[in-house]
Amino acid sequence: MLNMFVGLLIAVGFCLVGMVREVRALSEAAKTKLHTEKEIYIATQRANGEWSTAVPVWFIYDGEAIYLTTAPTSYKARRIKRSRPVRIWVGSKEGPSFTGKAEIIEDLALVERMGNAYQQKYWIAWLGFFRPRASRVAAGKTMAIKVTPLNESLADAPAE
Repeated sequence: MLNMFVGLLIAVGFCLVGMVREVRALSEAAKTKLHTEKEIYIATQRANGEWSTAVPVWFIYDGEAIYLTTAPTSYKARRIKRSRPVRIWVGSKEGPSFTGKAEIIEDLALVERMGNAYQQKYWIAWLGFFRPRASRVAAGKTMAIKVTPLNESLADAPAE
């Protein structure tokens, strides 16, 4: 009985390792472009299962996840609040793509780090415009989002 229980735990452990590996799987092309591109294109899944039109957004990438902001009243924000998946194309609508899990970020220190990273990446943010601000997130005027990749690429995912 004990051997069967230990065997079951080992099997579950291998399954979890495989799942974690898949969550972090991105093609090398996607990883490279995420470090160099200025925009990603993001689409959200509607309630009927269809995908929205992909729209360009600014972002930062830390090697594990993508971070971006949006207006809390946007359709994108509403769908993310309902735990809908997102599709991301890197650099252009024809760039490397993947599906991700989006979640709302409440960590104001992280939002400030995002703002500092935007200043390094985008010249207009360096001037003080269009950068994430913790005060706006705290006031509910801006929503910060973290996207974690779920799979490698989507050959069958048109950007619309």
